[in-house]
Amino acid sequence: MKKTLFLGSLTVAGLAAGFVSAATLDDVKARGELLCGVNPGLTGFAAPDANGNWSGFDVAVCRAVAAAVLGDGAKVRFVPTTGETRFTALSSGEVDLLVRNTTWTYSRDTDLGLDFAGVNYYDGQGFIVRKDLGVTSAKELEGATVCIQTGTTTEMNLADYFASNSMTYTPVAVQSNAEGEQQYLAGACDTYTTDASGLAATRASLATPEDHIILPEIISKEPLGPATRSGDSQWNDIVRWTLNALIAAEEYGITSANIEELTSSSQNPEVRRLLGAEGNLGEMMGLDNDWAKRAIAVGGNYGEIFAATVGEATPIGLARGLNAQWTQGGLLYAPPFR
Repeated sequence: MKKTLFLGSLTVAGLAAGFVSAATLDDVKARGELLCGVNPGLTGFAAPDANGNWSGFDVAVCRAVAAAVLGDGAKVRFVPTTGETRFTALSSGEVDLLVRNTTWTYSRDTDLGLDFAGVNYYDGQGFIVRKDLGVTSAKELEGATVCIQTGTTTEMNLADYFASNSMTYTPVAVQSNAEGEQQYLAGACDTYTTDASGLAATRASLATPEDHIILPEIISKEPLGPATRSGDSQWNDIVRWTLNALIAAEEYGITSANIEELTSSSQNPEVRRLLGAEGNLGEMMGLDNDWAKRAIAVGGNYGEIFAATVGEATPIGLARGLNAQWTQGGLLYAPPFR
């Protein structure tokens, strides 16, 4: 298990030397389309409908970046990636941006040469089991078979958790969330482990969600965020500050409904700079002054996006928790726009 993980890390780490030249903003503008790497199908975060129209929390971030850069949130091509192919897709230039439930870790930031643009969802790894298994705690999973996606941080987290609790397990490798769900339902594993948000999405999509429970233990820290290729600070700045604009907009009460009114009437200097009514924030990144206004307008502020895609009123049913604003006891915090 450890050997496989180590060799896999070395293989992916080798990608850092092969990164394409960094001029992403020019490439996106010339193409007239943003190539965004996403999950191949995770309800609430990124999933296409029967007509191929994508929606979800991560999808909304991609659309916000497209709106900021290209003036239109629809100018995005969503590229499905797996846990194993996502970094290759980014490093090779197959995608301009990766927004795919990707954990910001030390090795990915340094050894792989990725540049993370912030955290768009604070998460942690958990377990889902059938109620009839009779298990109410992860510490009761001694000897369990565990479905787990390869090429993810969950592999090492799982090994560490079972080792620290002197338990054994048998891994069942899967390539995607869809395959994990399929194998779990088929009885190939006793439990499926991934980010707790992903488990909530999986449970919501089951025919009888009430027959399955998510165990209470959260065994890791998983700060999920968008990533860009290393060496392109301008592009990373654009993605980072687009995300910050969505977070700040919620804090300042800017919504998709009142954004036009606040642009003309707000007396808050930071709101005026954010919405392009004064200052030259866009010019500093190679964009026009309405970049943030467009990013917010296309899907709303962070809170609107959360509520519409994964919030408590959706089938996913996630509470804000750590993803609440810092003023509400959460971890969301956008640096000043000045």
